[in-house]
Amino acid sequence: MRNKQLYLLGASFAALLFLLLGYTVKFYPDALKVFDSSVQEAIRGDLPKGATMFFKAVTHLGHETYIFVYVFFIALIFYFWKKWKAEACFLAGNLVLMGIFSTAFKYLYHRARPDLYYLIAKPMGPSFPSWHAASTMIVALSLALIVQQRMIKEELNRIAQAILILLAVLTALSRIYLGVHYPSDIVGGWLLAAAIAAFVYPFYDQKRFEWRFQGRQK
Repeated sequence: MRNKQLYLLGASFAALLFLLLGYTVKFYPDALKVFDSSVQEAIRGDLPKGATMFFKAVTHLGHETYIFVYVFFIALIFYFWKKWKAEACFLAGNLVLMGIFSTAFKYLYHRARPDLYYLIAKPMGPSFPSWHAASTMIVALSLALIVQQRMIKEELNRIAQAILILLAVLTALSRIYLGVHYPSDIVGGWLLAAAIAAFVYPFYDQKRFEWRFQGRQK
């Protein structure tokens, strides 16, 4: 119960920070100009060709269509092959929740895209929070929590978790580099993902224990 309260407290804190950031985006956008512009300049630099090719590939792989396909197949493997039914529901459910909340907040805050030179076609829809950042981070956090429970070797556990988070971070950075998101959009996406993962985790963990006790899953 104590761990459950800690996760819920963390979720509440992340959600509060997200709402405060969203409030600033909506009503005091000038307050974020220094932060956004300085991070944009640091990441984009003089737009080297190699970095442009790399980040285009990364952002393409992090497209929402591919994310849903990845998660769909991983969830199928978890549910039917590994018999990790709670894990499959946790992973897929988190992505669905993220999609719902992210889309709703995008149109609530309705932030315009950055006024920069885009290195890819300008995406449709408002800018805050970043869907790419939120979706890749919610998947990374969900899988990292599952890995922590399922992978026995501590060293492999940490390596797998680090790779998952790194992929999410690179996808988010690609959105800044390519000019389609403000850095504060990325922070917003990460906070939203952290809030969802932390809130859902204790309920998933309880259901996982119950299903294993009942013999409904491995």
